[in-house]
Parts: sequence; C-alpha cells; structure tokens
Amino acid sequence: MTIDQAAQTTVASQEGERATPDALDSLGRWTLRPGVSVTVLPHGVHLRGWITSVTLEGGAGLPVLWGRLAEALAGDGGAELARTAVAGSSLRAALVTVIGQLHDHDLLVERPAGEKGDAAGENGDAAGQWLGAVADRPAEAAATLIRSRVRVFAARPDGPLARAAARALDRAGVRAATGEAADLPDGQVLLVAAGPGAPSPLAVEQDAQERAVVVGLRPGVGFVTPVGSARQARADADGLADRLRRREAPGGAERPALPALLASSAAQRLVCAVAGLRDPSAEAGDARLILGLPAALVAEREPLRGEYRTWAGPVLVDADRVRPRADVRTLAEALARIPVLTDRLAGVLDEPDPGALPQLPAALVRSSVAGEVLVSGSARADLARLEAVCRAAELLLGKSEPGLEGDGGPVVGAGAVHARGRALRRAAAGAAVRQQGARAGDTAGPFAGAASVPWSPEPGRHPQALHWWSVLVRRLGVDADVAVSRLDTGGGGAVFHAEVRGRTAGGGTAVEASADDAVAFAALSAVVRVQAAADAPHARHLVTPGGASASLARPEATAPWEDAGWTTAWLAESAAREPGLQEALTALTGWSPQPWEPPADAHADVRALWSALRQCGFSVLSARPRHRTHSTLTEGSR
Repeated sequence: MTIDQAAQTTVASQEGERATPDALDSLGRWTLRPGVSVTVLPHGVHLRGWITSVTLEGGAGLPVLWGRLAEALAGDGGAELARTAVAGSSLRAALVTVIGQLHDHDLLVERPAGEKGDAAGENGDAAGQWLGAVADRPAEAAATLIRSRVRVFAARPDGPLARAAARALDRAGVRAATGEAADLPDGQVLLVAAGPGAPSPLAVEQDAQERAVVVGLRPGVGFVTPVGSARQARADADGLADRLRRREAPGGAERPALPALLASSAAQRLVCAVAGLRDPSAEAGDARLILGLPAALVAEREPLRGEYRTWAGPVLVDADRVRPRADVRTLAEALARIPVLTDRLAGVLDEPDPGALPQLPAALVRSSVAGEVLVSGSARADLARLEAVCRAAELLLGKSEPGLEGDGGPVVGAGAVHARGRALRRAAAGAAVRQQGARAGDTAGPFAGAASVPWSPEPGRHPQALHWWSVLVRRLGVDADVAVSRLDTGGGGAVFHAEVRGRTAGGGTAVEASADDAVAFAALSAVVRVQAAADAPHARHLVTPGGASASLARPEATAPWEDAGWTTAWLAESAAREPGLQEALTALTGWSPQPWEPPADAHADVRALWSALRQCGFSVLSARPRHRTHSTLTEGSR
C-alpha cells in the first residue's frame, strides 16, 4: 500500500473521531533510533535500522513530508507539526501513516524522561549509541548495566583472553574486575554478572539474577556458551571443549583476531542478558537455529569466522534447560533437527550424505558409526536420512549394555509415534517368525502357523506395491517371489507380514496394516539391498525402510493430481492406518514400548547422545525384554 492509499483510508477512519489523540500528538515521546540510515528516493524514502528496514513510496511530496517529520523527531517532537497538520486533513493522515510504519519496523525509540533531541546516551558514547539502537528503553538498560557487578575469572587472569573480555565489557559501559579461578581449565574464561547484593559472583544458587557465560579457546577453534547460571555455563563449556577437541588445529601461535572475536562475543551475550536485550543469536537470522534450544557460538581460525549453532549439551542444570522438549511431530521438524545432531563441530552423530550413491530407483545415503560404514535407503532421500540417523543412534546407544547390540538395543524415533512404530514393527517381525513356524513339523512351509494371503502383481493392487515389485523384478532383474501372511492378533486388528525372497539376490521383509503396504515396503527393502550390494559393498550396516515414518511424512494436503501412485499420497494413506496398526501390533506382541534411559555406569558419550536426542524431540524406547527380534526393517551387522 502506498502512502496516498493509506492516507485516504486514514482520513475515512478519522471522520467523527477528530478529537481523539493520534500518533502525531504523541510524537514527542519518540525519536529516531541511533544508527538508522535514511535514503531519500524520488517519490519516497528508504530507512534501514539495526535489523529492520522499510521503503515508503508515494507522490513527489513524500520526501518533503519526511524532511519535516525528521526535523520534528530530532527537535521539538512534532508540537509545531501537529498544530499545522489539522485533524482530518490528508497531510495529517499521511504523517500518521508514516509514524505507524516507523513503529511497526522498530525504528523509533522512547525518549528518556525530560530529554529532547538525541536519545543515544548521556554522553553520546559508543555504548549509549548501541543501546539506543537495540534496546526498547535504552535509559533503563544502561542503568541496569551500571548497577551490575561483573567479574572475569580465569586460571590466568592476566592472559590475553581474560584481558580481551574485560576490555570488551568496559567498552560496553560495564566495569569488570578480574579474579583467579584455579579450577577453570586453561583456555577458558568465566564471565559472571551478579545482581545487586549478591554475596559472590560464583555462588549462583544464592542469586537468581546472576548470568554467566564461558568463553573457551583451543588451537584454531573456540566457543562462547549460551547464557545461564555459572554451573550451567561451565557444564556447557566442558561439553563444547570435548566436542571441539577433534577440530583443534595443530601448531602455531594463536592470532589475535580469534581471541578478540570470542571475547567480544562473550561480553556481548552477557551484556544483552543483563540489560534485558535479545540474545545475539536471535538476531543472526539463521533458519538452522532451533527455536527453544540454546545456541553456542563456535569460531574457527582458518578461515576466521564465527557461527551460532544450536547446542544440545550433555549436562542440564538450569530449569529452562531441564524442561522437557516437545516431541517432533512432522518430517520437516525432524529434518530440521538432524543438522543439530550431526553438526560437524558440535553434533553427536555423523551426517548422512548421498555422496556418489545412486538416488534412483531408491535413494541411498551413507554415514559412519563408530568407524563403520552405514548405508540407508528409502523411497526418498529425506526419509533415508531420517532412518540413517535413528539407526546410527540405536547402534551407539546399544553399546551401553552388554547384549543390546544389533536389534536388541533401544529404539530411536523422531517423536513418540515414530519410535513406537519402529519398536512395534521390530517386535512383530519376531512374532511373525514364531507364528510361521508354530505348527509341529512345519510341514506346509514357513507360513504354516499364520494365515497365508495370496498376492500376485495383477491389476487392482496398490500402485506402490506394483511399482516397487516391478522395479525389483523388471528394472533390476531380480528373480524373486513373495509370501504374505496375516498374523493372528487375537482380534486386535489386521497385521500383514510380507517376505520378498530373491533367488539370486537379497530380499526384504515388512510388517504393515495391509497386504499391499507390506509387499510395497518389502519390495522396496529388497531394492535397497540390491542397490547397496552393488554400490556400497563395504557397508557394515544396512538400513531398509518401513512404514513408521509415514506418520511424520504425511502432508497436510495432497495436490488434486496426486493419486495413490504418488509417494506423498501413499504415505498419507499409510499414516491414516498407523494408529490402528500400532494397536494391533500391541495386541500381537503383548508389549508396550517404554522410555529408555542409559544405565548409571554408561559411557559419557552414550549419555550425551541420549540427552541430545531428547532435547531435539526424538524419543528413545526400550527394546522388547528377553527377546532378540528377527532383523527386518533395520539391520545390525550384515
């Protein structure tokens, strides 16, 4: 909307309300934020603030209108302008519209009481200018900083990192005193801002207003922790130092730029927290940062750069960190959290990557688990990545207790529904094996104990079942057959088990709510197995797909042309059957998966992985007790 259109609308709305004060009458309370840049256009004006901007367009008189408004903001606050722009006039309507846009884009700041003119700060210094640019109430923020007690602790208080942090605080208008803390690791500096009357900046349990960060520096790499209590900051620092140890650059003296970058970033985070400003990570505009999770700054020397990264630390102390996180509910949420778990600097898992692996007919990705190659495949690369992350986490968590390796370990999923679906399918595969061999002698073959269901690739079958069967036997040339059985759930609903057996190549199995779904996933698993054998023969672990991910991948709506032959529509159909299937699988197995937690003596890496999964909204469930399931949707060692 242009200024002329907005003015006409405003004039119409002011009819009969001319006595009501408007934005021009209250303009004296406000001034333009320090640092706002103004570019006058032929028919408008463009304004750029700290993190916002707006372009106002109108007639040729708009630049003149802006000039008068700018004079009022810098001078008497618009008293004279309000008298000359009579109520109900187009001039006043245009001025009110412009003022409203300035407020909407946070380009105005409230003047300190009794002050006219520039509100940058008492002396116009750099700290005052900065607070005027970013704070809602700069005077209050400055007063809070003046009252705060800030200490800088290090094992060597005279070291370059501690001195740089103290200088950065001083430039922000905060007096900082240094102190020795012999228990701090070399290369770490603790910055603590205590509220008025706090007995000690380190006694965080005695002062709820205390805020702290730790800045750490190692050869070639460093970090700044999220703001928290001193205990939380030190726990985060230990975790970050451990994760970044493998990224240290050997040899050479540290350049001054990296310590300066880290120290100034730490001071900025602490000052923002004390003054009630937004954390700098919130201003980064990085969509990779997960809302509700803390962010750590990680900086590298070659090339010199610093980035905020979502941090899921292994030790949670503060109340806002201990609070349970919401489960992942959609595939988009799960995919957004995978980079947090697999971050190359601060993550706990290796990043799944397609690399040179084929993406058709099935999509394959590769990652590393404890030095071994893991390959995952599915109908789409995003689903393959999700399965790879879940399986890699299962393999690492399973090493926490003897006998939990392979399929006997805990089950990981992106949220409770996904994890439960994976766990129940794994347990149901074992029940299928038992039912299929239940009759004495097993004279009718392996499916004697379950109701056999005829299946052949004929018209009328689900398009996805026909598609993946055709890919396997025609495109890949695998000589295969399929056996489908309906498992006895004791009246708890329909559960179908499909096994695709290749005479010359590997097969696949699946447990789903319909015969066609079971055949489709079993054939897709066989396709993944054939592709992996050809293109990743050295993979130690192979992950084949299952229907549990359909509950995440279900789209909110499908396009009119997306029939059952489209993957999205197929997943939507499968997701609709998932609640009933999970009930039937519970009746079949007689088991309900429960949350799993590492034992007390588990390795620190296991607890860190478990904690990171839960913070990212993933669920970890126990495996079925006293039963080693038959390998199906995911495998351990090949």
